[in-house]
Amino acid sequence: MPAGFAKAELIAVLVAVTDNEPRVMTLRGGEALPSGPFESKHRSLQSGLRDWIESQTGHPVGYLEQLYTFADKDRDPDAPADKRRISIGYLGLVREQSAAGAGRPAWHSWYEYFPWEDRRDAYSAEVTTITERLDSWASGDPHYRQRIDFLFGLNGKAWNEDLVLQRYELMYEAGLLDGAELGRPMAGDHRRILATGITRLRAKIKYSPVVFELMPESFTFLQLQRTVEALSGLRLHKPNFRRQIDHQELIEETGEMSSGTSGRPAKLFRYRPAILEAQTLSGTRLPVSRH
Repeated sequence: MPAGFAKAELIAVLVAVTDNEPRVMTLRGGEALPSGPFESKHRSLQSGLRDWIESQTGHPVGYLEQLYTFADKDRDPDAPADKRRISIGYLGLVREQSAAGAGRPAWHSWYEYFPWEDRRDAYSAEVTTITERLDSWASGDPHYRQRIDFLFGLNGKAWNEDLVLQRYELMYEAGLLDGAELGRPMAGDHRRILATGITRLRAKIKYSPVVFELMPESFTFLQLQRTVEALSGLRLHKPNFRRQIDHQELIEETGEMSSGTSGRPAKLFRYRPAILEAQTLSGTRLPVSRH
């Protein structure tokens, strides 16, 4: 390890979707993301993280990719002045499982930490509060005003669901994240790391079928749509969404029907991973209905 740097740690943004809510695995009562030291016995960072997650939480991880290396000087106020803490972040997709015992992981909706990012239904009161405070902070400066409009979809600008990290950093710069009024706080810079993971995943689901890592073996079409809506924070236009999925031939009918739910039974589908061997998916935007 270079002089001036502390031992590297691995930190994970582990995402599941349960009951139409995107949920993240946390420790310390929801205040921290799972993290642990990188050991020299691990043949790679990814294998080290898989081992650590499974041993500490009992959760096997399917999809896993490196997210970012976090090493800013001011990220750990408790670190010695001559040391810089390095955290190598990963994004993982899992299916939520309960974990018993003190100190075990807990799952929280990521909208607890970023309530303004959920645009599936009504325009949230948090967004109104945020924009009012940002207006005051900007003090008429046209540069700040332009940033606010662009990031929060104001004054004719469209809301871009991918700009999670940029919105968070603007609010941090404006001093709006000191308390719990605008989202649940986290230890250190874990909330920023979570924002980075959400940003990556929202962009990823538009050009890669990673969403199927979060789905059960068989699912209804509505369940698939609701999962994508949960992750994007937007309501999707059902006919357009279905047309897109059908065009890419990513799912096929199982020949069975759903049961145990209210209403009329629906067809069950399953993911067709073999289709990726025969075609290259082109990047597409989510078919979003904006209200």
